[in-house]
This record gives sequence, structure tokens and C-alpha cells, in this order.
Amino acid sequence: MSAYEVPVLVVGAGPTGLMAALLLEQQGIASHVVERRPGPQRAPAAHVVNARTLEICRAAGVDRLAVAEAAADPEEAGWVYWVTRLGGRVLGRLPFERQGDDQLAVTPTPLRNLSQSRFEPLLLDALQRTAGRAPAWGREWIASVDEGHRVRSVVRDVESGREQEISSRYVVAADGAGSGVRKSLGIDVQGPAGIQSFVMVHFRACLRGVPEVPPGVLFFLCDPRSRGGVFVVHDLDRESVYMIPHDPATESVEDYDPARCAKLVREGLEDPTLPLEVENVSAWTMTAQVADRYRAGRIFLCGDAVHRFPPTGGLGLNSGVQDAHNLAWKLAAVLRSHADPALLDTYERERRPVAQTNADQSLRNALRLLQVPQALGITESIEASCERVAATLADPDGIARVRAAIEAQAEHFDMPGLQLGFRYDDGALLRRPGDEAPALEVRRFTPTGCPGARLPHAWLGRGNESLLDRVPLDRFLLVTGPAGAAWIDALASIDAPPTASLVLTSELLPELPRWLSQAGLEPSGALLVRPDQHVAWRGPALGDAPSEELAAAFTAVVGRSPRSPM
Repeated sequence: MSAYEVPVLVVGAGPTGLMAALLLEQQGIASHVVERRPGPQRAPAAHVVNARTLEICRAAGVDRLAVAEAAADPEEAGWVYWVTRLGGRVLGRLPFERQGDDQLAVTPTPLRNLSQSRFEPLLLDALQRTAGRAPAWGREWIASVDEGHRVRSVVRDVESGREQEISSRYVVAADGAGSGVRKSLGIDVQGPAGIQSFVMVHFRACLRGVPEVPPGVLFFLCDPRSRGGVFVVHDLDRESVYMIPHDPATESVEDYDPARCAKLVREGLEDPTLPLEVENVSAWTMTAQVADRYRAGRIFLCGDAVHRFPPTGGLGLNSGVQDAHNLAWKLAAVLRSHADPALLDTYERERRPVAQTNADQSLRNALRLLQVPQALGITESIEASCERVAATLADPDGIARVRAAIEAQAEHFDMPGLQLGFRYDDGALLRRPGDEAPALEVRRFTPTGCPGARLPHAWLGRGNESLLDRVPLDRFLLVTGPAGAAWIDALASIDAPPTASLVLTSELLPELPRWLSQAGLEPSGALLVRPDQHVAWRGPALGDAPSEELAAAFTAVVGRSPRSPM
């Protein structure tokens, strides 16, 4: 059996695993990625990449122009519709998230619809440019044994069956919802396991110019004969997905051959003569589960391996990328001896509550969707439901009830508070009296400099550089107001982990007064920002002992006390 040594083994080359490897490599930590699949995702799968995830991509060196070109035009993917059939009567619509230029006031990278099949190659390209190598495709994880000072893993070549031993300091398992790594560790998950099952039909067709098919991303079908089908338009010119509820107890995905799937897709279209080609068929079950633990010794779990959400909110892929962002800097800090290994304990303490919030919100969104078919009068009986729907849509009061039910779904497609405003209340941070954070609201994002929150964005000078761009991936950043230079001197007086510094002036940051107010700082105040762009500590104003304050902050965050240099 051949052997291989690497600081970090990453299991899984989906968005979470690729981002974990990319962020580690950007910090000089070599990784080795193994993936059972022969290559990147081919079917569109997830399609929402939210603003926070795109900020992480920006920091990690993912090609910004390529992201813009691969993403759907907001003008074509900015609406959600409820229709009888695709191309049929429109019963109502809602905006799909906040994708406009108005969001540039709070983020340099507004949310975009970017299919996973297009997103993964962008991450892969960035990883190859950084590390000079690709993941090991066609390699199946078999086992990992934590030996205390290292982890010994075995992976198998899917084609040849040859096994390879990999020795690593740590393992990051991003091997999906059925995570073999998690199961091998005996880590259970909590929450509903089988909310609803679907067959997902990925098909190629041009919908542009098809009469009565407006530009949009989601189309919920309200004809009872569709049995609750949903169209996800990934590319108006090329490809879409049709999700069909099914009962895995009575039929399997093998029962859905391409001919049957094409027939089902056409039944959901107002014009069944539309030329289309079925590309791929798969099945999945909606769950809302979070793992009991995120770590077992030197093995860490990320992404779908530790949380599985209903797709209602698009939080799954994004939470996984954000898991990787949280974990990567901590692994790098420990491996480079800049932090006590206890720092790694904060990964679960910070990320698990976020996952639980996202699981709960996604489940609420999914259950709330039932209000629309209920308002229409849809029940188990298709024939009776067709009669009730026809009567509802012929009655002005019935139409009003349906529209009210559709309006009640607005929160589902408008969640900037969760997407940008998630924060950590316990972990690698230090809060003091006065550091209370504003209430977390789903539909309202309030920038804050409270420890645990993401650093408030602001544009620098007249260019396209965000303050977030000044946060290094491999060290802390001490940001001070224009009268806070003494904090920089204090930083030089202690033996702190690698930390850059930045004094904000009105020349550098034109909207300085507004930003200071958001951050909760006086002109002499300071923020200590972690490599993942979250605030670790806040000094609202310059005090009498800035060196001691900074030393206490670093002690709380990295688990060791900075010493004054001799």
C-alpha cells in the first residue's frame, strides 16, 4: 500500500471541500483532496450563492470576472412565480432575494443565482492556480484512525481498487449528507429525517421566447395534476430542473427512465411540444438535521456532513462554504503555532448554532409553502382538487386568498439578515459590557462591529476595493479610527500573533462617520478582526491601558497570552 503525508486531508470535492482546501493553500498549508466522483458536479443542483459566500470567494482569490459571467443575470433570475403550468396562468410572483446594485451599500458581492455545476469549476480553478494541483478524483475514503498526534486514513482508487494510506495532522470531512466519515465516528444527527422526497429531472431546453414564460428562477406549479412539481430555471437558454414529489416506499429513481421523465416535464408545461432532452435523473429526500458534534479529535466535519437543510432558502451550500471559512484559519493558526490547539474547539461552538438557526428557518419556509395549495383547495384527490382550484380561481375572493398566501412567502425569498448578519456569540472572541449585538432579523441586515459579527463593509476611496478586502487570510487585522494610532503602538509592544494594522481616515474611507457609527466606535476606537472577517474584539475608544486590552483580546481568541518583547 502506497503512503502519502500531508498536513490536512480533505474528504470531498464539493463546494465545501474545495473552499476548505483553497483557504488552507492560500495560507501556506498544504492539503490533499480526495473525491469519489470522477470530476466536478455535472447537474445544476444548488443554485443560490449568497452575498456572504461570494465575499469569501472574493477573499479566497476566486476569479471575480468568471463568477460574474457564470452567474445568471439578476434581470432573468429575480422572480419567483406561482403558475398553473409553466407558460400558463400566473397566479402571483415575488422578488427572488436582493440582487440589485442597492445592495452594494452593505456588501461588495450581492447574491447571485450560480448553479453548483458552474460554481464548483470556479473553485477548482482557483485551487489549481493556488496549489498547482487538482483533487484526486475517483478516490473513495475508506477509513480514518486518529492516533493522537496524527490521523492515518485509507482511500481506494474506484477503478483499480488499489488502496493508499494518507497520514495527516488533521482531516476535514466534507463528504456530503451521507457522510461515511461522520457515520464511522458514531456521530448522530437530530431533526426531521424524511420531510418529503423528490425526483429531480435535469433537462436541456431553451425557454427564452416561449410564450408566457417570464424571466424567473422558480416556478411553483398549482395545477393539481402536477402533484406539486417545481421548475428551477438555471439558464433560460439551456437548462432547467423539474422537481417532482415521489414516494420512495412505492417506487425508486430507477422507475423514472428518461422517457417517463420527459413526459412528466411536458405535463408541467403549457406547451407540451417544447423540444427538450433529459440529461440526468436523481432522487433526494428533504431533511432538517444538524449533527450532535462537529469534531472527533483531529477529524472535523463540514457542510452537508453535519447539517442538511430543506432547499427552501438556499442556505445549505452557503453554510458549508462558511463552515470552511471558519475552520480553515483556525487550523492554519494552530499548524503554524500561532494559536493554542484549544482554538479548534471554537469551530463547533460557533458554527453549530448558525446551522441550527438555518435548519429551523429552512423548515419554516418549507412548511409555509403549504399555504398556497391550501388556499387553492388542493387535497389528495386530484379530480376533486381540480374542481376546487377552478372554483377558487373563478371567484374574486378565492383569488384574493391565493394572493395573500403567496405574499406570506416573502420572507422565504428575502433573508439578508441571516445571510449577512449571522454572528458568533461564543467562541474565538471577547465581548465586554456594551458589546450587545442588535437583534438578528431574517429580512433586515444591520451592520455592526459587535464581536462575533462580520466586519461592516465600506468602499475605500473611489475604487472598487471594500474594507473587507483589507482583511488578510493569514493574520488578524487591527482596524482603528482616525484618532486611534496609539492602538498600533500598543500592538507593537506585545508579542501578538501575526497582525496587520489599518488606520481609517476620511481620505481612505469617505463615509467614515457612518461606518464608525455602524461599528460602534469613537474616532479613537479599534476593532480586532479575525482572518475570517469576523470581529474578535472591540475597543469603543482608547483607554488608559491599550496594551493590556489587546493582550486580553488575543488571549481570549487564540488561547495564549501575548508577552511583551524583551
